[in-house]
Amino acid sequence: MANSYRPVDRDQAFLLPPDMADWLPQDHLAWFLIDVVAEMDTSAFHSRQAKARARQGRAGFDPDMLVTLLLYGYAHRVHSSRQIERLCTVDVAFRVICAQDVPDHSTIARFRAEHEAAFKALFGQVLIVCARAGLGRVGSIAVDGTKIAANASIDANRTEERLRSEVERIVGAAAAADAAEDALFGDQRGDELPPSMSGRGGGRRARIGECLAQIETETAERAAAKAAADAKAAATLEAARARVERAEAQARAAVRDYQARRAATGQCPGGRPPVAVDDSKAVQAARTRLVNAEQRHAEREARLRAIAQAAAKKPSKGRPRRNVTDPDSRIMPTRKGWIQGYNAQLAVTDDHLILATTLTQDTTDTDQCVPMITAALNAAALVETHRPAPAGGGDPHPHHGIDLILFDAGYLSNDNLAAPGPDRLIALGKTRDPNRAVTGPTNPPPPGNATAIDQMRHRLHTPQGHQAYKRRGATVETVIGHLKDLIGLRTFSRRGLTAATSELHLAAATTNLLKLHRLRTT
Repeated sequence: MANSYRPVDRDQAFLLPPDMADWLPQDHLAWFLIDVVAEMDTSAFHSRQAKARARQGRAGFDPDMLVTLLLYGYAHRVHSSRQIERLCTVDVAFRVICAQDVPDHSTIARFRAEHEAAFKALFGQVLIVCARAGLGRVGSIAVDGTKIAANASIDANRTEERLRSEVERIVGAAAAADAAEDALFGDQRGDELPPSMSGRGGGRRARIGECLAQIETETAERAAAKAAADAKAAATLEAARARVERAEAQARAAVRDYQARRAATGQCPGGRPPVAVDDSKAVQAARTRLVNAEQRHAEREARLRAIAQAAAKKPSKGRPRRNVTDPDSRIMPTRKGWIQGYNAQLAVTDDHLILATTLTQDTTDTDQCVPMITAALNAAALVETHRPAPAGGGDPHPHHGIDLILFDAGYLSNDNLAAPGPDRLIALGKTRDPNRAVTGPTNPPPPGNATAIDQMRHRLHTPQGHQAYKRRGATVETVIGHLKDLIGLRTFSRRGLTAATSELHLAAATTNLLKLHRLRTT
């Protein structure tokens, strides 16, 4: 029986071919990433390493190798520097990338932390490589936001009162520890924190201080916004009252003028005689607007009183909070509940290339429409510059090739519809609503004085608008799924808005490179 099996000889001289080029197929992703990184401009990574080499010490690792290692790790859902170090000793592809010179996990983590801005530039370099390969059909693009969890627990959020009590507790614990050390070891410095409360960057106390500073800023901004809203509401009500006074004064003046002319001539002046003040249509319209303004003002005051009463019953409700683990993260609403995280915005081309991406702390998408249009235009200009020139030439597109941008209902506002830039379709509600409308009765054109939202409703209910908007979900939501499932970016590994933004660009660049690799191997 034993003779029928293949021999298992673990004492042979070579477990792998002596030439590393034979360890993997030529079309393997590892070789592809090595070649692509060699093509790109990675000077942003080398400049910092050059400064480090000026100091004494052993030679550092090649930045191109470390970049390739991170790209390959993210392509296989491996984000941990410790896991990457382990795989560099047991996985053939990782061993090929690092050429069997295994970097320590601290080296990988430090490299990623020290080059946060460079990874944003790396995303642009990947975009250039994809454009040269013919990717990036920007005629119609889609924009959407997705919530990505921070490396922090939602239970670590604290109000200002809780944070200040936490500071007092830390200071008290430090003082108690100092007293105990003085009793044990004699005269010592009295400003040391216990080891559990100290750490790089100031530790927990520094993060609490950052949280308090952010809460104070947000409280001041809220107070200023409330004062501005109160002033605007009072001005609106006063303007409505002034309109009534002007309309009544004009009506009385018309009656007095008519009576004076009649008394002077003894005859009725020509034309229609003026009506009484209470019967004047202008006065009636002004009074109606005043009643509506007073009603809205009363409703606003009642709403504010209700909010104040609720806050009095539960003081912590509605107050600013910050997370002591990641002060930059925010509590974000999702379809499945609330998470501690960030709002990632993606602009995606029709051929599923991530054109632009940003990370924000806003819980909604409305304010991200115009910034994403600007980012998409800048990225489209980059793609247009490096795309192979068409055979027939032609004039540059006024919007760098972008004809239409598709948004979901989260971006809807009159300002976003009227903002300058390419043509856009913004949904007014759920997808099923335009589906029903387009198959319903005839869609009459909007009147000439229709608002931008009414005009958009008409466009979405036309067969052409409906057909164009149908591409949105299949374009951007597919890529969001790739980013979260194939790359595994459902939770950021690093903390802070800047660090998380850098990681988002790294993951987006990896997503685009996987798209290019599939294109070249099919």
